[in-house]
This record gives sequence, C-alpha cells and structure tokens, in this order.
Amino acid sequence: MSRVEDNLMLATDSYKVTHHMQYPPGTTIVYSYFESRGGKFPSTVFYGLQYIIKRWMVGQVVTEEKIAEAKEYYSGHFNADLFNEAGWRYIVEKHGGRLPVRIKAVPEGMVVPYKNVLFTVENTDPECYWLTNILEVCNVQCQKL
Repeated sequence: MSRVEDNLMLATDSYKVTHHMQYPPGTTIVYSYFESRGGKFPSTVFYGLQYIIKRWMVGQVVTEEKIAEAKEYYSGHFNADLFNEAGWRYIVEKHGGRLPVRIKAVPEGMVVPYKNVLFTVENTDPECYWLTNILEVCNVQCQKL
C-alpha cells in the first residue's frame, strides 16, 4: 500500500468525497476559485502553489493501489460506500492517472489585495467535473505553508 501522505484522494476534506453525488445531472464543467477573504492585513503574498502542484498533481498521481487504499479508508470513515471509485478509475483508464484539470494563478510572490482571485481550478474532461473541488482543497494548503 502507498503511504497516506502520498495519496491525493486522501488529501481532501471528507465531505468533498461525496460531492460527486450532489452535482445536478448534466454537469460537465466546474470552475472553482480561491481568494483571500481578508483578515489582519489588507493584502496577501501569494506563494506555494507551484510546490503543491508539483507535489500532488504532476504525472501519474492516481493508481489502482491508491484507489484501493482510499476506498478502504472512506468505507471505514463513512461506514458506507460513498467514495467515487468509478470516477477515479476513469482517470486511470482514460488519462493514465494524470489529472484532467487546468489551474490558473497570479504569479507567485505577488502581493494581492484581499477579495481578489488568487487561483482557479477547472476540469478539462467533462466526465471529471467532480474533481475540481477536491483539488481546490489541496491547493488551499499553499496558503498554509
């Protein structure tokens, strides 16, 4: 088995694991954005996204072994079969385990006033609309570095 620290499917908020069942029928594109909503300072220095992308999203990041690990984990976590096994297997079969997404961002190191978009995530395969918000959570980690 792979280590939990290396499994993208385990690096999200657990409630997002069930989102694939909640989108309206016919959904094909999900476009998410992340912004600083404000706080102690009127702006933020955006950095860390390149690390997160390279660490979690480049190359074959979805494998049969990692799917099995995530399925087992979430079955115990939810005490039900809510994990999107078919969706993740589709990514392995159709995309070789590579994530069909597009990420756009302001340049790293840029000072950005709050309430402005820092990055966006969009699926590029209509069958993977459910993937966008799972990855958005992973990308938010760059703000915690």
